[in-house]
Amino acid sequence: MSTTAAEIEKLNEAFYTAIEGGDLDRMTEIWAEDAMDRVAMCVHPGWPMLSGRSEVLRSWALIMANTPYIQFVLTDVRTTVIGDVAVLTCAENILTAADTEDATFAAGRVVATNTFVRTPAGWRLWFHHGSPVLQGEDDEESEE
Repeated sequence: MSTTAAEIEKLNEAFYTAIEGGDLDRMTEIWAEDAMDRVAMCVHPGWPMLSGRSEVLRSWALIMANTPYIQFVLTDVRTTVIGDVAVLTCAENILTAADTEDATFAAGRVVATNTFVRTPAGWRLWFHHGSPVLQGEDDEESEE
């Protein structure tokens, strides 16, 4: 693995750690500033596309404020770096609780694409797209 790919994977881990810890300050550091030729974009599972850094960060603030517990275990991480753009794909294996007083947990799986861009301040997250996995890996599609 190249040192750049390792750097991207470390930043990607920081992104998920920020979500788990409800750390909006760290999340703000991770996302790229909007520029004339690009704006931050985010698609949360089941949401419409959010465009613009302020709208994206507002969505994370809302998610963090309303998620008492969340844990990510990332699998199938693949990173490709081409020039000043890096694309990381992974599976987010998620454990979450609706209420800190409730011992009920829910698990889910989301496949995600995180696109990073090299800026004067270093690598930053430019685009996040998460899609829920609606069937298990062992499920087979029915044949007609």
